[in-house]
Order: sequence, then structure tokens, then C-alpha cells
Amino acid sequence: MTLSLESTNHLYWHLGRTLREKTGASPRLRSTSHVKTDNPSLKKVVIHKAGSYDRLRFETQPLPEMSPDDVLVTVRAIGVNYADVVVRMGLYQSAKDYVGWPITPGFEFAGEVAAVGNAVTDHAIGDRVFGVTRFGGYATHIAVPKTQLFPIPGGMPFEQAAGFPAVFLTAYFALHELAHPRAGDTLLIHSAAGGVGGSLVQLGKAAGCRVVGVVGSSHKVATAEQMGADVVIDKSVDDLWASAALHAPDGYDVIADANGVATLKQSYNHLRPTGRLVIYGFHTMMPKKGGRPNWFKLAWDYLRTPRFNPMDMTNDNKNVMAFNLSYLFENNDMLQRAMGDMVGWLNDGRIAPPPTTTYPFEQVAQAHRDIESGQTTGKLVLIP
Repeated sequence: MTLSLESTNHLYWHLGRTLREKTGASPRLRSTSHVKTDNPSLKKVVIHKAGSYDRLRFETQPLPEMSPDDVLVTVRAIGVNYADVVVRMGLYQSAKDYVGWPITPGFEFAGEVAAVGNAVTDHAIGDRVFGVTRFGGYATHIAVPKTQLFPIPGGMPFEQAAGFPAVFLTAYFALHELAHPRAGDTLLIHSAAGGVGGSLVQLGKAAGCRVVGVVGSSHKVATAEQMGADVVIDKSVDDLWASAALHAPDGYDVIADANGVATLKQSYNHLRPTGRLVIYGFHTMMPKKGGRPNWFKLAWDYLRTPRFNPMDMTNDNKNVMAFNLSYLFENNDMLQRAMGDMVGWLNDGRIAPPPTTTYPFEQVAQAHRDIESGQTTGKLVLIP
């Protein structure tokens, strides 16, 4: 959902507050009714205070209470997104808005239906499902509204299904709800070998676009090519912006950027007239090791982040858009439309689940270290 959902979504707005105030939160309240199952408890990751990997602690708790519209899922696989590490560091604003401390991270999962609320008619016990959740995904069981749950297409393995919804919903919203590319448009996709980046590449190709992908290491080139990129720029060996200009001399119709201060200004400059820059994260502001933010770097990067003047944008005839998927879960029509489209494209072979690397649930800290490093490709998935 970077939910990033697979991302540091909304960090730009939040840093202006975080640098001036301590963590605060408003708990989410919801009327529920308990639905019994044969399993009396669950195991989950709970973070009680912002910090590094040692804050990821396992706890056993009773099964969650359920409303009539909820579905209880026995979780078989859990998608890991970069946004999860930002939650752990205490920098994710929607985590404060909806949950506070303690919090269980996690935006996406796959498993089997264990129980249904009395108003649920479209899911049955034993169904193989995948879905999204606004936090709480790092658990052996989870209760979510039925509108956030979808049947797993065909025989897709749980680990592939768990790595699909948050990153593809993020990519779908960026392209089809905001940017609206047309067949023949040229797209520049940063982080093209990652979860959201690779999904953007696939959806761009499915829309009939020419896609130029950008990766930060040579070992990621093959993954971006596997996702369908027509051209891959390896910025570890190539001059990024000279190469970008070479492959689109008149500029790009759409650029998707989750890097933040490192690339935003040049991304805007490399749009063609009427081009759209879509921002969904600020990864380069965050540490690649150690698990804790560097507050001096955050402050400095915040001050250096480009501010886009509406008058300049009007004269340049360019557009800047941004979003955070975790604030969009009440938009049921969009969720259903997006997942309906993408399940159809999965069945047609137009898109495919991202490549996955799996970790035992108990190795959640290692998964966080690895995704923070910036060296991973595709999706990281926890197996309870």
C-alpha cells in the first residue's frame, strides 16, 4: 500500500510536523461483534515505541472482534513494504492518525477464510483470498472488511498473492486514477525493479505505453526487464538524466517518482508539456542501514525538497500529483474497480505477480534490514 503502500508515502507532509513535535496518536474505534472460531488466539508483531529492529516484538493475543461485515482470515503469507519500516520508525503519519502506539504493521496478506460476519455472503470458510489492510497485517489471523478482500486468481501461490495487492493498487491509482496515460505515451519509472516500481512498469506496458525504467544497481536490470521495461537505465553506471533525455528527447508524458529530494526536481524538468509527475514516496530521505532515521539528514532533505509553484506549473504546462494509498481505503468503488481490472489482466496474462523472496515470520527484522538496504528486487514476503 506502500501501501505503499511497498513506500514512505506521505512522509513529505509529515516531516514538517515530526521535526517539531513528538509522536501523537488517535486510536481507531469501531463497533464490533465477536465471531468465534476453533483457534482461540493469534500471533502478531507489535511495536510499542518507535525505533530500530528490536522494536519488532511477537505477542500472542485473542482473536480480533468482528463486525457483521468483517471476514477473519488465517494468514498464510504477508507482504512487506518499505512503508512498514517507516511505520516502525514512527514517521508514518496515517499510522498516527488511525492507530497510534502500539501498532502492528502490514498492508497486505493472503490466506484462507476462517470465519465471516453475519452480513457477509460473498466469502465462505475455506476460500483462498488476498487483501489489503490499513495496518495489522503482520499477524497469523486478521479481520478486515469484506470490501478489502478478494479471491486469489487461479492457482496463484499464497506468497505471490500476498505480494500483489498493495503494490499494484498503488501503481493502479498512480497511473489510472491520476496520470491517465494513453497508448503510445512514454513513461519514466523510478525504482523499476521494486514492488511498486515493477508494478508501474507492468501496468504501463499493459496500457500500451513505452516504458523507460530506472534502477540503482546493475543486479536489478534483469528484474526491470522481466517486468517489461523497454529501456532500463542503470544509474550506478550511467548518467541518469543524460540517459533519460536520450531516450525521450521531447520529455516524458508520465514520470513516477518515490525517491524524493534526490530526483524530484529533475523529474519535473524532464516532463514534456502536459506531462504528469506522480509522487508516492520519499525513499532517499531514509537510512539504508541501522534502522533509525538520521534526523539531521531528514531536516536537511526536507528543506531541499522542491516546492512546485502553481504559477510556474501553469506556465510550464506541467502537472504534479501525489497520494498515499493508506488514506484511500474507504474508497470502496475504486478498490473494487482496480482489483477487478487487475484480476482480469492477471487472468489474461497481461500482468503477473512480482518476483518474491520469502522469510519465516520470525525473521521479520531481517526482512526489514533487507528492504531498507535498497538492494532487494520484487517483493519480500513473510511466511507465518
